[in-house]
Amino acid sequence: MSKTLFDKVWDAHVVRKIEGGPDVLFIDRHLIHEVTSPVAFLGLKKRGIKVLYPERTFATADHNTPTLNQHLPVQDPLSANQLKALEENTREHGIRHWGLGHYKNGIVHVIGPENGITQPGATIVCGDSHTSTHGAFGAIAFGIGTSEVEMVLATQCIMQPKPKKMRITINGTLGKGVLPKDVALFIIAKLTTSGATGHFVEYAGDVFEQMSMEGRMTVCNLSIEMGARGGMIAPDETTFNYIKDREFSPKGADWDKAMEYWKTLKTDNDATFDKEFTFDASEIEPMITYGTNPGMGIGITREIPKAEQVTEAKATFEKSLGYMGFHEGEPMMGKKVDYVFVGSCTNGRIEDFRAFASLVKGKRKADDVTVWLVPGSHVVEEQIKKEGILEVLTEAGFTLRQPGCSACLAMNEDKIPAGKYAVSTSNRNFEGRQGPGARTLLASPLVAAAAAVTGKVTDPRTLLQQ
Repeated sequence: MSKTLFDKVWDAHVVRKIEGGPDVLFIDRHLIHEVTSPVAFLGLKKRGIKVLYPERTFATADHNTPTLNQHLPVQDPLSANQLKALEENTREHGIRHWGLGHYKNGIVHVIGPENGITQPGATIVCGDSHTSTHGAFGAIAFGIGTSEVEMVLATQCIMQPKPKKMRITINGTLGKGVLPKDVALFIIAKLTTSGATGHFVEYAGDVFEQMSMEGRMTVCNLSIEMGARGGMIAPDETTFNYIKDREFSPKGADWDKAMEYWKTLKTDNDATFDKEFTFDASEIEPMITYGTNPGMGIGITREIPKAEQVTEAKATFEKSLGYMGFHEGEPMMGKKVDYVFVGSCTNGRIEDFRAFASLVKGKRKADDVTVWLVPGSHVVEEQIKKEGILEVLTEAGFTLRQPGCSACLAMNEDKIPAGKYAVSTSNRNFEGRQGPGARTLLASPLVAAAAAVTGKVTDPRTLLQQ
């Protein structure tokens, strides 16, 4: 029987099928952080249960961590307690812990691939919705709740209904200045934030085959923002070259054996999907959001649509524009920007900083814009320094912060003030996501760079031409 990539990985991990109910799925890798794990460990303690396979769990501190002066004690009491709990729980259960200050510390969805923890054909979960990032490697990866974190710690399994299958194909070649983030925002704008609900998405076609691994991670990261359970891209030579020789990757004969299996991880020619969508790469330009969900996005040269042109309920649409201080039919280009944030598990990797630096090189930061540049890990931070990117940033008037989730979700000190506009490379623009009353415009690192040097929403292609 013909199978999709998703079927092949899912079916290989089913421990038990429950008739009329969910599957019991074995989990290869469990990633944890300081926010969603303390209550799970408390549950184990109350029941007198140990972690079943501690070697399959990896812990890092990222959500509540400061991005300045990480050598000093964390000031916020709640954050400090959560970080301490993670340290104590991992020590008690023999789990690897890369805490604040550790050279491997960083955002959970950045350090997994960096260290070779993320591999094709694996099942990966984390108490974080953007776990879908790891699907870029041909893995089944999805976010889970705190009670499920406890379940995986105790049993290395999880009970899940098998999602439906969707394939999104984009053929052709992307235009100048169009990055993977633009591809993802384009898809979400087309499908809406509920368009893939109940599905696992496979991304296929020329555009994804030509993408780097970091670009694929950005796309899969945003799968959850259109309602999908997760996203996947079939592993290929790009994948294998990225994984090879990383710390937790297979070595020697184990590598050869793994490669034999990994090369089978692709959708069979006559396999079927529950839904299919096809787009042309030429349709995609640099994107920017204008509303309060990631689906409210347009090409940067376009105007904000009118209520009758969108699928949002009229009241919701009007409320969103009211919150943002925008109006139907007006252009996004030229709108004043107060803050720029480059980072997060969506765009905190080295390629994102290379893109940002390529545009700001030889220019100067706009005087009235606050810019937070936050690498996704210490590895990324070191690469920025090693490649001379830090010099470019410094000469242009920018400063580099330390790794962490930062202004993506305002659980730390990096909050956008009420009423201020932030061009952000993160994944969500909900009301208050980056701080109470903050107004977020989601965009790529190039659009963020253009805003950082002009102080307004600017088409990066005009600056790239210069």
